[in-house]
Amino acid sequence: MDAEIIEFAHRMFDLARAGATEELAGQLELGLPPNLTNDKGDTLLILAAYHNHPATVAALLQAGADPSRVNDRGQTALAAAVFRQNSETVATLLAAGANPHDGNPSALATAAFFKLPEMAELLRGAPAEDDRRAPGA
Repeated sequence: MDAEIIEFAHRMFDLARAGATEELAGQLELGLPPNLTNDKGDTLLILAAYHNHPATVAALLQAGADPSRVNDRGQTALAAAVFRQNSETVATLLAAGANPHDGNPSALATAAFFKLPEMAELLRGAPAEDDRRAPGA
């Protein structure tokens, strides 16, 4: 990749970290891949969730970001949102199909390890893994 493309990608990751929802959404409309991943496997969604930007998380999901992606350390956007104790982001990710059992540590394990009962309660209210399958699957 040339330096210009790498610089652009870094700027997109910075937008996700900063919660620059409108600018990032504009880039998504122009064709930015919603599952763009950095050299650590972090997606735009993971970064937005970790940095407490629920509106950016929602925009990425609307553009097709995969709520189940894991980074190179096995972490998910849902586990990041649980760690940051952002109930709005957790609810948004769960509504988009994020599974509290995915990742290592999973979102449920993260809530247990850091003693976050409110987050654990939100996660326990998520549909069971079997309920997520399509009928007849």
